[in-house]
Amino acid sequence: MKNRTIKVDYLARVEGEGALYVKIKNGEVENVRLKIFEPPRFFEAFLRGRKYSEAPDITARICGICPIAYQMSAVNAVENAFGFKLDGQLRELRRLIYCGEWIESHTLHLYMLHAPDFLGYPDVVHMAKDHPAVVEKALKLKRIGNDIVKLIGGREIHPINVKIGGFYKVPHKNDLKQLREDLLWARDAALDTVKFTSTLEFPEFEQDYEFISLCHDDEYPFNDGRIKSNKGLDISVEEYDFHFIEEHVEYSHALHSKLRERDNYFLGPIARYNLNFDKLSDIAKQAAADLNLPRYINNPFKSIIVRGVETLYACDEAIRIIDNYVMPDAPSIDYKIREATGYGASEAPRGMLYHRYRIDEDGIIQDAKIVPPTSQNQKTIEKDLKYFIPPRVNLPQDKLVWQCEQAVRNYDPCISCATHFLKLHLDKED
Repeated sequence: MKNRTIKVDYLARVEGEGALYVKIKNGEVENVRLKIFEPPRFFEAFLRGRKYSEAPDITARICGICPIAYQMSAVNAVENAFGFKLDGQLRELRRLIYCGEWIESHTLHLYMLHAPDFLGYPDVVHMAKDHPAVVEKALKLKRIGNDIVKLIGGREIHPINVKIGGFYKVPHKNDLKQLREDLLWARDAALDTVKFTSTLEFPEFEQDYEFISLCHDDEYPFNDGRIKSNKGLDISVEEYDFHFIEEHVEYSHALHSKLRERDNYFLGPIARYNLNFDKLSDIAKQAAADLNLPRYINNPFKSIIVRGVETLYACDEAIRIIDNYVMPDAPSIDYKIREATGYGASEAPRGMLYHRYRIDEDGIIQDAKIVPPTSQNQKTIEKDLKYFIPPRVNLPQDKLVWQCEQAVRNYDPCISCATHFLKLHLDKED
């Protein structure tokens, strides 16, 4: 049974619609195609002709899981075009709302979408029957992340309080008291999460990846920094288009991203961890050390552990911000509109998200480019499957399909949502 075709007809909610096709011939993977039809291409068109100030609210609709990432990349790009950057408490509040998104998104992916793979359950509903306390803890942890987003952003889904120059409204110190109490519990729960993920069994699979993330001199990256890799890339966000290109492939409406100088690259928690480990908070670094987690990770299946470490960091960072918070004199700063092109990037839970806007003298967006992490990781996902499948080619059909799905779920919560409900058809050539 050495010749097979694994065909996935639809991958819903993978930033659009998509499919997966794997051709196995004589025990070797002949072809892998991850087909994605991607909504952000339409959002680029939606933005053209709209006022610059609409960008944060429009782009927040791209993703219901990570709206803050789209808002933050949007405001970064517009503020870059107008020649200013936020500092002080307004900048800290943006880090705080990003903490909320990381907590809720990482928890969703880790417990609800990825843990069932490792524990042998088809989904979290079945897992909850045997592990109700684990799922209840996950739901509470996710809710605390959502509460941060709601308080700072105005609502949990597609928040509306972020604007160019800051926020429409900022919280009073007293507003953050309950959040802090909840976050103390969440930090302990996140520490338990790291310990839980470390007990899972991981397939043996390591590759020579080029990891890329934002890197900041003084902090673990959310919203600021240079773009760096473990293979020598070190550029400003403004230089992105000189080093990265998007290519059309015949089997997908989504554009595949790659480095001009090389090829595919790897975004997300493992990339951030490998490139920014020394910027984690003490409690997060100690948790990794206590579990003998390597300083450098090349196995994408262990991304579930790193998501736990990042959740712990986000809880600890949120507490730090709240403890040092002083209500700003104003919720936003003044600025001048000017004709310019602006560049912005931030670290969505699943990887770096890039925006570029060309704005005219009246503040109207003339052109927009959005490169989500899903599209940037596509080539790496395909390459992973190409090398992951051959040693497992003789596995029973259901087990091979399960492990292929799990390999895809290593990368992205949106993909994770979809692949739990896939129907895969395996055609065999005798």
